Amino acid sequence: MISLLLSLVVLLVGFLVWGRLTEKIFAPDGRQTPAIAINDGVDCVPMKPWKAFLVQLLNIAGTGPIFGALMGACFGPVVFLWIVFGSILGGAVHDYMSGMISSRHQGASIAELSGDYLGNAARWIMRVFSVVLLVLCGTVFVTSPAGLLARFTTGTINGTVWSVIILVYYLLATLLPIDKLIGKLYPVFGVLLVLMAVTVIGGIVFSGGRFVIPEISLANLHPEAETTPIWPFMFITVACGAISGFHATQSPMIAKCITSEKQGRPIFYGAMISEAVIALVWAAAGVAFYGTTQLLTEALGGGASNVVYEISTGVLGPVGSVLAVAGVIVCPITSGDTAFRSARLILAETFHLEQKNIRNRLLVTLPLLVVGGLLTWYATTNDKGFQTVWRYFSWSNQTLAMVALWVATAYLLKTGKGRVKALLTALPATFMSAVSLTYILMAGEGFGLSRAIAYPAGIVFAAGLFILFLIKSSKKA
Repeated sequence: MISLLLSLVVLLVGFLVWGRLTEKIFAPDGRQTPAIAINDGVDCVPMKPWKAFLVQLLNIAGTGPIFGALMGACFGPVVFLWIVFGSILGGAVHDYMSGMISSRHQGASIAELSGDYLGNAARWIMRVFSVVLLVLCGTVFVTSPAGLLARFTTGTINGTVWSVIILVYYLLATLLPIDKLIGKLYPVFGVLLVLMAVTVIGGIVFSGGRFVIPEISLANLHPEAETTPIWPFMFITVACGAISGFHATQSPMIAKCITSEKQGRPIFYGAMISEAVIALVWAAAGVAFYGTTQLLTEALGGGASNVVYEISTGVLGPVGSVLAVAGVIVCPITSGDTAFRSARLILAETFHLEQKNIRNRLLVTLPLLVVGGLLTWYATTNDKGFQTVWRYFSWSNQTLAMVALWVATAYLLKTGKGRVKALLTALPATFMSAVSLTYILMAGEGFGLSRAIAYPAGIVFAAGLFILFLIKSSKKA
Protein backbone atom coordinates (compact mmCIF):
# COMPACT_ATOMS: atom_id res chain seq x y z
CA MET A 1 0.00 0.00 0.00
CA ILE A 2 2.86 2.38 0.80
CA SER A 3 4.32 1.76 -2.65
CA LEU A 4 1.06 2.72 -4.33
CA LEU A 5 0.75 5.95 -2.32
CA LEU A 6 4.37 6.88 -3.05
CA SER A 7 3.80 6.15 -6.73
CA LEU A 8 0.87 8.57 -6.81
CA VAL A 9 2.93 11.26 -5.04
CA VAL A 10 5.83 10.83 -7.47
CA LEU A 11 3.44 11.21 -10.41
CA LEU A 12 2.19 14.52 -8.99
CA VAL A 13 5.74 15.76 -8.38
CA GLY A 14 6.69 14.66 -11.88
CA PHE A 15 3.89 16.75 -13.37
CA LEU A 16 4.92 19.81 -11.34
CA VAL A 17 8.70 19.49 -11.89
CA TRP A 18 9.44 17.50 -15.07
CA GLY A 19 6.34 18.86 -16.74
CA ARG A 20 7.51 22.43 -16.18
CA LEU A 21 10.99 21.55 -17.43
CA THR A 22 9.49 20.06 -20.60
CA GLU A 23 7.38 23.17 -21.11
CA LYS A 24 10.37 25.45 -20.52
CA ILE A 25 12.48 23.62 -23.10
CA PHE A 26 9.73 23.75 -25.73
CA ALA A 27 8.97 27.41 -24.86
CA PRO A 28 5.30 28.01 -25.80
CA ASP A 29 4.51 31.52 -26.99
CA GLY A 30 1.58 33.65 -28.13
CA ARG A 31 1.34 32.52 -31.76
CA GLN A 32 -2.04 31.47 -33.17
CA THR A 33 -3.04 27.83 -32.88
CA PRO A 34 -4.82 25.92 -35.70
CA ALA A 35 -8.16 26.30 -33.88
CA ILE A 36 -7.85 30.08 -34.34
CA ALA A 37 -5.86 30.33 -37.56
CA ILE A 38 -7.80 27.67 -39.53
CA ASN A 39 -11.09 26.95 -37.69
CA ASP A 40 -12.69 24.79 -40.42
CA GLY A 41 -15.68 23.79 -38.27
CA VAL A 42 -14.85 20.07 -38.58
CA ASP A 43 -11.44 19.22 -37.12
CA CYS A 44 -9.90 22.59 -36.25
CA VAL A 45 -12.43 23.87 -33.73
CA PRO A 46 -11.76 26.02 -30.61
CA MET A 47 -12.42 24.08 -27.42
CA LYS A 48 -12.42 25.14 -23.78
CA PRO A 49 -9.27 23.95 -21.94
CA TRP A 50 -11.13 21.72 -19.46
CA LYS A 51 -13.04 20.07 -22.27
CA ALA A 52 -9.87 19.65 -24.37
CA PHE A 53 -8.22 17.95 -21.38
CA LEU A 54 -11.10 15.49 -20.94
CA VAL A 55 -11.21 14.72 -24.66
CA GLN A 56 -7.45 14.13 -24.71
CA LEU A 57 -7.65 11.91 -21.61
CA LEU A 58 -10.44 9.81 -23.06
CA ASN A 59 -8.67 9.64 -26.44
CA ILE A 60 -5.57 8.10 -24.89
CA ALA A 61 -7.03 6.22 -21.89
CA GLY A 62 -8.47 3.29 -23.80
CA THR A 63 -7.95 -0.39 -23.14
CA GLY A 64 -4.20 0.11 -22.71
CA PRO A 65 -3.99 1.47 -19.14
CA ILE A 66 -6.57 -1.10 -18.00
CA PHE A 67 -5.93 -4.33 -19.89
CA GLY A 68 -2.24 -3.53 -20.40
CA ALA A 69 -1.78 -2.72 -16.71
CA LEU A 70 -3.50 -5.96 -15.70
CA MET A 71 -1.27 -7.99 -18.01
CA GLY A 72 1.73 -6.02 -16.78
CA ALA A 73 0.77 -6.84 -13.19
CA CYS A 74 1.55 -10.49 -14.01
CA PHE A 75 5.20 -9.48 -13.59
CA GLY A 76 4.45 -8.34 -10.03
CA PRO A 77 4.56 -4.89 -8.39
CA VAL A 78 7.74 -4.06 -10.33
CA VAL A 79 5.25 -2.81 -12.93
CA PHE A 80 4.56 0.22 -10.69
CA LEU A 81 8.07 1.54 -11.41
CA TRP A 82 7.62 1.38 -15.18
CA ILE A 83 4.20 3.05 -15.04
CA VAL A 84 5.48 5.92 -12.86
CA PHE A 85 8.88 6.71 -14.35
CA GLY A 86 7.92 5.68 -17.87
CA SER A 87 5.05 8.17 -17.76
CA ILE A 88 6.98 11.08 -16.25
CA LEU A 89 10.19 10.80 -18.28
CA GLY A 90 8.84 9.23 -21.45
CA GLY A 91 5.08 9.09 -21.99
CA ALA A 92 4.08 12.58 -20.86
CA VAL A 93 7.07 14.19 -22.63
CA HIS A 94 6.15 12.21 -25.76
CA ASP A 95 2.52 13.37 -25.64
CA TYR A 96 3.38 17.01 -24.95
CA MET A 97 5.92 17.21 -27.76
CA SER A 98 3.64 15.40 -30.23
CA GLY A 99 0.82 17.81 -29.53
CA MET A 100 2.82 21.03 -29.41
CA ILE A 101 4.95 20.35 -32.50
CA SER A 102 1.76 19.45 -34.37
CA SER A 103 0.18 22.72 -33.25
CA ARG A 104 3.07 24.62 -34.83
CA HIS A 105 2.51 22.73 -38.09
CA GLN A 106 -1.21 23.45 -38.57
CA GLY A 107 -2.21 20.28 -36.69
CA ALA A 108 -0.14 17.94 -38.88
CA SER A 109 -0.12 14.21 -38.07
CA ILE A 110 2.88 12.31 -36.73
CA ALA A 111 3.37 10.89 -40.24
CA GLU A 112 3.77 14.35 -41.78
CA LEU A 113 5.98 15.52 -38.91
CA SER A 114 8.20 12.47 -39.45
CA GLY A 115 8.68 13.53 -43.05
CA ASP A 116 9.45 17.13 -42.09
CA TYR A 117 12.12 16.17 -39.54
CA LEU A 118 13.38 12.69 -40.49
CA GLY A 119 13.06 12.75 -44.28
CA ASN A 120 10.52 11.88 -46.97
CA ALA A 121 11.14 8.13 -46.69
CA ALA A 122 10.15 8.33 -43.02
CA ARG A 123 7.01 10.19 -44.05
CA TRP A 124 5.76 7.33 -46.23
CA ILE A 125 6.80 4.64 -43.79
CA MET A 126 4.97 6.39 -40.98
CA ARG A 127 1.88 7.01 -43.09
CA VAL A 128 1.50 3.26 -43.59
CA PHE A 129 2.65 2.32 -40.10
CA SER A 130 0.35 4.83 -38.38
CA VAL A 131 -2.75 3.79 -40.27
CA VAL A 132 -2.05 0.09 -39.60
CA LEU A 133 -1.57 0.83 -35.89
CA LEU A 134 -4.75 2.90 -35.72
CA VAL A 135 -6.85 0.21 -37.41
CA LEU A 136 -5.40 -2.42 -35.04
CA CYS A 137 -6.10 -0.06 -32.16
CA GLY A 138 -9.67 0.51 -33.31
CA THR A 139 -10.16 -3.26 -33.57
CA VAL A 140 -8.88 -3.84 -30.03
CA PHE A 141 -11.20 -1.10 -28.82
CA VAL A 142 -14.20 -2.78 -30.46
CA THR A 143 -13.68 -6.34 -29.26
CA SER A 144 -12.91 -5.59 -25.61
CA PRO A 145 -16.00 -3.46 -24.78
CA ALA A 146 -18.20 -5.71 -26.95
CA GLY A 147 -17.10 -8.74 -24.92
CA LEU A 148 -17.82 -6.99 -21.65
CA LEU A 149 -21.21 -5.68 -22.80
CA ALA A 150 -22.14 -9.21 -23.85
CA ARG A 151 -21.64 -10.31 -20.22
CA PHE A 152 -24.51 -8.02 -19.20
CA THR A 153 -26.83 -9.07 -22.03
CA THR A 154 -26.34 -12.83 -22.07
CA GLY A 155 -29.11 -14.50 -24.04
CA THR A 156 -30.30 -11.27 -25.69
CA ILE A 157 -27.44 -9.44 -27.42
CA ASN A 158 -24.18 -11.26 -28.17
CA GLY A 159 -20.69 -9.86 -28.73
CA THR A 160 -21.08 -9.77 -32.53
CA VAL A 161 -24.14 -7.53 -32.37
CA TRP A 162 -22.44 -5.24 -29.86
CA SER A 163 -19.41 -5.04 -32.19
CA VAL A 164 -21.67 -3.88 -35.04
CA ILE A 165 -23.33 -1.28 -32.80
CA ILE A 166 -19.94 0.06 -31.70
CA LEU A 167 -18.71 0.22 -35.31
CA VAL A 168 -21.81 2.25 -36.28
CA TYR A 169 -21.01 4.68 -33.46
CA TYR A 170 -17.41 4.86 -34.74
CA LEU A 171 -18.72 5.79 -38.17
CA LEU A 172 -20.64 8.74 -36.74
CA ALA A 173 -17.79 9.85 -34.46
CA THR A 174 -15.31 9.71 -37.34
CA LEU A 175 -17.49 11.68 -39.75
CA LEU A 176 -19.11 14.37 -37.61
CA PRO A 177 -17.36 17.60 -36.55
CA ILE A 178 -15.35 17.00 -33.37
CA ASP A 179 -17.50 19.33 -31.26
CA LYS A 180 -20.83 17.77 -32.29
CA LEU A 181 -20.54 14.26 -30.81
CA ILE A 182 -17.13 13.76 -29.20
CA GLY A 183 -17.06 17.22 -27.67
CA LYS A 184 -20.49 16.73 -26.07
CA LEU A 185 -20.20 13.13 -24.85
CA TYR A 186 -16.63 13.11 -23.57
CA PRO A 187 -17.07 15.46 -20.58
CA VAL A 188 -19.76 13.10 -19.22
CA PHE A 189 -17.60 10.06 -19.93
CA GLY A 190 -14.66 11.82 -18.27
CA VAL A 191 -16.54 12.11 -14.98
CA LEU A 192 -17.44 8.43 -15.26
CA LEU A 193 -13.80 7.52 -15.89
CA VAL A 194 -12.62 9.36 -12.77
CA LEU A 195 -15.37 7.81 -10.63
CA MET A 196 -14.45 4.37 -11.95
CA ALA A 197 -10.83 4.71 -10.86
CA VAL A 198 -11.78 6.12 -7.46
CA THR A 199 -14.34 3.41 -6.69
CA VAL A 200 -12.09 0.51 -7.67
CA ILE A 201 -9.07 1.66 -5.65
CA GLY A 202 -11.36 2.72 -2.80
CA GLY A 203 -12.85 -0.75 -2.67
CA ILE A 204 -9.35 -2.29 -2.53
CA VAL A 205 -7.99 0.08 0.13
CA PHE A 206 -11.05 -0.04 2.41
CA SER A 207 -11.61 -3.78 2.17
CA GLY A 208 -10.63 -4.33 5.78
CA GLY A 209 -7.51 -6.26 4.87
CA ARG A 210 -9.31 -8.60 2.48
CA PHE A 211 -7.22 -7.29 -0.42
CA VAL A 212 -3.56 -6.41 0.10
CA ILE A 213 -1.55 -4.34 -2.38
CA PRO A 214 2.04 -5.68 -2.35
CA GLU A 215 5.06 -3.41 -2.08
CA ILE A 216 7.44 -2.78 -4.97
CA SER A 217 10.20 -5.28 -5.62
CA LEU A 218 12.45 -5.82 -8.63
CA ALA A 219 11.69 -9.53 -8.80
CA ASN A 220 10.06 -11.00 -11.89
CA LEU A 221 7.00 -12.78 -10.48
CA HIS A 222 5.59 -13.79 -13.84
CA PRO A 223 4.56 -17.49 -13.80
CA GLU A 224 6.52 -17.96 -17.03
CA ALA A 225 9.47 -15.80 -15.96
CA GLU A 226 12.02 -17.96 -17.77
CA THR A 227 10.47 -17.32 -21.17
CA THR A 228 8.92 -13.94 -20.33
CA PRO A 229 11.64 -11.72 -18.86
CA ILE A 230 10.86 -8.21 -17.63
CA TRP A 231 13.14 -6.83 -20.33
CA PRO A 232 11.67 -6.25 -22.84
CA PHE A 233 8.26 -7.94 -22.38
CA MET A 234 6.89 -5.82 -19.53
CA PHE A 235 7.79 -2.60 -21.36
CA ILE A 236 5.76 -3.72 -24.38
CA THR A 237 2.87 -5.28 -22.45
CA VAL A 238 1.90 -2.12 -20.56
CA ALA A 239 0.79 -0.42 -23.75
CA CYS A 240 -0.47 3.14 -23.10
CA GLY A 241 0.03 2.90 -19.31
CA ALA A 242 3.56 4.34 -19.41
CA ILE A 243 4.32 5.45 -22.96
CA SER A 244 2.34 4.97 -26.14
CA GLY A 245 2.89 5.82 -29.79
CA PHE A 246 -0.88 5.75 -30.20
CA HIS A 247 -0.91 9.03 -28.28
CA ALA A 248 1.23 10.59 -31.03
CA THR A 249 -1.75 10.04 -33.33
CA GLN A 250 -4.20 11.51 -30.82
CA SER A 251 -2.36 14.59 -29.57
CA PRO A 252 -2.43 16.27 -33.03
CA MET A 253 -6.22 15.94 -32.95
CA ILE A 254 -6.44 18.06 -29.80
CA ALA A 255 -3.62 20.31 -31.07
CA LYS A 256 -6.23 21.43 -33.60
CA CYS A 257 -8.56 22.48 -30.75
CA ILE A 258 -6.41 24.29 -28.15
CA THR A 259 -6.67 28.07 -28.25
CA SER A 260 -3.27 28.84 -26.67
CA GLU A 261 0.10 27.07 -26.64
CA LYS A 262 0.27 27.62 -22.89
CA GLN A 263 -2.57 25.12 -22.46
CA GLY A 264 -0.24 22.35 -23.63
CA ARG A 265 1.26 21.25 -20.30
CA PRO A 266 -2.01 20.66 -18.40
CA ILE A 267 -3.72 19.13 -21.44
CA PHE A 268 -1.03 16.92 -23.01
CA TYR A 269 1.41 16.28 -20.16
CA GLY A 270 -1.39 16.28 -17.57
CA ALA A 271 -3.59 13.80 -19.44
CA MET A 272 -0.73 11.29 -19.63
CA ILE A 273 -0.07 11.58 -15.89
CA SER A 274 -3.79 11.05 -15.29
CA GLU A 275 -3.68 7.95 -17.47
CA ALA A 276 -0.76 6.65 -15.41
CA VAL A 277 -2.95 6.96 -12.31
CA ILE A 278 -5.58 4.79 -14.02
CA ALA A 279 -2.93 2.23 -14.95
CA LEU A 280 -1.65 2.15 -11.36
CA VAL A 281 -5.18 1.58 -10.07
CA TRP A 282 -5.75 -1.44 -12.28
CA ALA A 283 -2.27 -2.89 -11.79
CA ALA A 284 -2.76 -2.64 -8.02
CA ALA A 285 -6.27 -4.08 -8.27
CA GLY A 286 -4.99 -7.03 -10.30
CA VAL A 287 -2.23 -8.09 -7.91
CA ALA A 288 -4.36 -7.40 -4.82
CA PHE A 289 -7.57 -9.10 -5.92
CA TYR A 290 -6.06 -12.38 -7.11
CA GLY A 291 -3.32 -12.51 -4.49
CA THR A 292 -0.70 -14.13 -6.74
CA THR A 293 0.51 -13.47 -10.26
CA GLN A 294 -0.16 -17.13 -11.05
CA LEU A 295 -3.88 -16.74 -10.35
CA LEU A 296 -4.00 -13.40 -12.19
CA THR A 297 -2.33 -14.94 -15.24
CA GLU A 298 -4.74 -17.87 -15.21
CA ALA A 299 -7.69 -15.48 -14.97
CA LEU A 300 -6.39 -13.45 -17.93
CA GLY A 301 -6.39 -16.65 -19.94
CA GLY A 302 -10.17 -16.37 -19.93
CA GLY A 303 -10.02 -12.84 -21.34
CA ALA A 304 -9.14 -9.44 -19.91
CA SER A 305 -12.80 -8.37 -20.00
CA ASN A 306 -13.66 -11.25 -17.67
CA VAL A 307 -10.91 -10.16 -15.25
CA VAL A 308 -12.29 -6.62 -15.15
CA TYR A 309 -15.75 -8.02 -14.48
CA GLU A 310 -14.50 -10.30 -11.69
CA ILE A 311 -12.48 -7.55 -9.98
CA SER A 312 -15.33 -5.04 -10.19
CA THR A 313 -17.99 -7.36 -8.83
CA GLY A 314 -15.66 -8.91 -6.26
CA VAL A 315 -14.45 -5.59 -4.87
CA LEU A 316 -17.56 -3.42 -5.17
CA GLY A 317 -20.46 -5.83 -5.26
CA PRO A 318 -23.24 -5.90 -7.87
CA VAL A 319 -24.27 -2.26 -7.52
CA GLY A 320 -20.91 -0.52 -7.33
CA SER A 321 -19.48 -2.73 -10.04
CA VAL A 322 -21.84 -1.25 -12.63
CA LEU A 323 -20.04 2.09 -12.33
CA ALA A 324 -16.60 0.54 -12.61
CA VAL A 325 -17.47 -1.74 -15.52
CA ALA A 326 -19.21 1.14 -17.31
CA GLY A 327 -15.95 3.07 -17.08
CA VAL A 328 -14.02 0.17 -18.58
CA ILE A 329 -16.52 -0.01 -21.43
CA VAL A 330 -16.35 3.72 -22.07
CA CYS A 331 -12.52 3.90 -22.03
CA PRO A 332 -11.86 1.75 -25.10
CA ILE A 333 -14.84 3.08 -27.05
CA THR A 334 -13.67 6.67 -26.57
CA SER A 335 -10.25 5.74 -27.94
CA GLY A 336 -11.51 3.53 -30.74
CA ASP A 337 -13.59 6.30 -32.28
CA THR A 338 -10.69 8.73 -32.31
CA ALA A 339 -8.35 6.00 -33.63
CA PHE A 340 -10.43 5.78 -36.78
CA ARG A 341 -10.78 9.57 -36.85
CA SER A 342 -6.98 9.95 -36.73
CA ALA A 343 -6.60 7.36 -39.50
CA ARG A 344 -9.01 9.40 -41.60
CA LEU A 345 -6.97 12.56 -41.07
CA ILE A 346 -3.68 10.84 -41.97
CA LEU A 347 -5.11 9.39 -45.18
CA ALA A 348 -6.68 12.74 -46.03
CA GLU A 349 -3.27 14.41 -45.63
CA THR A 350 -1.65 11.71 -47.76
CA PHE A 351 -4.08 12.01 -50.68
CA HIS A 352 -4.75 15.75 -50.23
CA LEU A 353 -8.47 15.27 -49.67
CA GLU A 354 -10.11 18.35 -48.15
CA GLN A 355 -12.20 17.16 -45.19
CA LYS A 356 -14.78 19.90 -44.92
CA ASN A 357 -16.69 18.01 -47.62
CA ILE A 358 -18.72 15.10 -46.14
CA ARG A 359 -18.27 13.10 -49.35
CA ASN A 360 -14.48 13.14 -48.93
CA ARG A 361 -14.82 12.09 -45.30
CA LEU A 362 -17.02 9.15 -46.30
CA LEU A 363 -14.58 8.17 -49.05
CA VAL A 364 -11.83 7.69 -46.46
CA THR A 365 -13.87 6.45 -43.50
CA LEU A 366 -15.87 3.58 -45.01
CA PRO A 367 -12.88 1.48 -46.19
CA LEU A 368 -11.23 1.93 -42.77
CA LEU A 369 -14.28 0.64 -40.94
CA VAL A 370 -14.64 -2.30 -43.34
CA VAL A 371 -11.08 -3.39 -42.54
CA GLY A 372 -11.73 -2.81 -38.84
CA GLY A 373 -14.88 -4.93 -39.07
CA LEU A 374 -13.01 -7.82 -40.70
CA LEU A 375 -10.29 -7.74 -38.03
CA THR A 376 -12.97 -7.61 -35.34
CA TRP A 377 -14.58 -10.71 -36.82
CA TYR A 378 -11.20 -12.48 -36.74
CA ALA A 379 -10.53 -11.43 -33.15
CA THR A 380 -13.92 -12.61 -31.91
CA THR A 381 -14.13 -15.91 -33.83
CA ASN A 382 -10.66 -17.24 -33.00
CA ASP A 383 -9.68 -18.53 -29.56
CA LYS A 384 -6.49 -16.46 -29.45
CA GLY A 385 -7.56 -13.78 -31.91
CA PHE A 386 -7.70 -10.95 -29.38
CA GLN A 387 -4.34 -11.86 -27.81
CA THR A 388 -2.71 -11.96 -31.26
CA VAL A 389 -4.12 -8.58 -32.31
CA TRP A 390 -3.15 -7.13 -28.90
CA ARG A 391 0.49 -8.28 -29.16
CA TYR A 392 0.95 -6.77 -32.61
CA PHE A 393 -0.82 -3.62 -31.47
CA SER A 394 1.45 -3.34 -28.41
CA TRP A 395 4.68 -3.69 -30.37
CA SER A 396 3.49 -1.31 -33.11
CA ASN A 397 2.44 1.08 -30.38
CA GLN A 398 5.85 1.24 -28.70
CA THR A 399 7.69 1.38 -32.02
CA LEU A 400 5.65 4.41 -33.03
CA ALA A 401 6.50 5.99 -29.67
CA MET A 402 10.18 5.47 -30.46
CA VAL A 403 9.80 7.26 -33.81
CA ALA A 404 7.74 10.10 -32.31
CA LEU A 405 10.45 10.74 -29.70
CA TRP A 406 13.15 10.85 -32.39
CA VAL A 407 10.97 13.30 -34.35
CA ALA A 408 10.76 15.49 -31.24
CA THR A 409 14.53 15.23 -30.81
CA ALA A 410 15.11 16.36 -34.40
CA TYR A 411 12.68 19.22 -33.86
CA LEU A 412 14.54 20.43 -30.76
CA LEU A 413 17.84 20.33 -32.61
CA LYS A 414 16.54 22.05 -35.73
CA THR A 415 14.94 24.83 -33.67
CA GLY A 416 18.24 25.58 -31.94
CA LYS A 417 17.59 24.08 -28.51
CA GLY A 418 20.98 22.40 -28.41
CA ARG A 419 22.21 18.93 -27.47
CA VAL A 420 21.65 19.18 -23.72
CA LYS A 421 18.01 20.21 -24.01
CA ALA A 422 17.40 17.66 -26.76
CA LEU A 423 18.39 14.91 -24.30
CA LEU A 424 14.90 15.41 -22.87
CA THR A 425 13.56 13.32 -25.76
CA ALA A 426 16.74 11.63 -27.03
CA LEU A 427 17.22 9.53 -23.88
CA PRO A 428 13.69 8.04 -23.79
CA ALA A 429 13.90 7.62 -27.59
CA THR A 430 17.09 5.58 -27.16
CA PHE A 431 15.49 3.49 -24.43
CA MET A 432 12.40 2.74 -26.51
CA SER A 433 14.58 1.88 -29.51
CA ALA A 434 16.22 -0.87 -27.48
CA VAL A 435 12.84 -2.08 -26.18
CA SER A 436 11.24 -2.20 -29.63
CA LEU A 437 13.96 -4.10 -31.46
CA THR A 438 14.73 -6.49 -28.61
CA TYR A 439 11.08 -7.45 -28.30
CA ILE A 440 10.42 -8.15 -31.97
CA LEU A 441 13.60 -10.26 -32.15
CA MET A 442 12.62 -12.34 -29.09
CA ALA A 443 8.83 -12.57 -29.27
CA GLY A 444 7.04 -15.55 -30.73
CA GLU A 445 5.06 -13.25 -33.03
CA GLY A 446 8.41 -11.82 -34.14
CA PHE A 447 11.60 -13.75 -34.92
CA GLY A 448 11.72 -15.93 -31.79
CA LEU A 449 15.47 -15.47 -31.28
CA SER A 450 17.32 -16.16 -28.05
CA ARG A 451 18.31 -13.52 -25.50
CA ALA A 452 21.96 -14.06 -26.45
CA ILE A 453 21.15 -12.55 -29.86
CA ALA A 454 18.26 -10.18 -29.09
CA TYR A 455 19.79 -8.38 -26.11
CA PRO A 456 23.07 -7.36 -27.79
CA ALA A 457 21.24 -6.47 -31.02
CA GLY A 458 18.83 -4.19 -29.15
CA ILE A 459 21.67 -2.48 -27.30
CA VAL A 460 23.75 -1.99 -30.45
CA PHE A 461 20.74 -0.61 -32.34
CA ALA A 462 19.88 1.88 -29.59
CA ALA A 463 23.53 2.87 -29.08
CA GLY A 464 23.92 3.44 -32.82
CA LEU A 465 20.96 5.80 -32.90
CA PHE A 466 22.23 7.69 -29.85
CA ILE A 467 25.67 8.07 -31.45
CA LEU A 468 23.97 9.40 -34.58
CA PHE A 469 22.15 11.90 -32.35
CA LEU A 470 25.48 13.02 -30.84
CA ILE A 471 26.97 13.46 -34.32
CA LYS A 472 23.98 15.40 -35.65
CA SER A 473 23.76 17.59 -32.54
CA SER A 474 27.47 18.35 -32.78
CA LYS A 475 27.09 19.46 -36.39
CA LYS A 476 24.08 21.56 -35.53
CA ALA A 477 26.00 23.24 -32.73
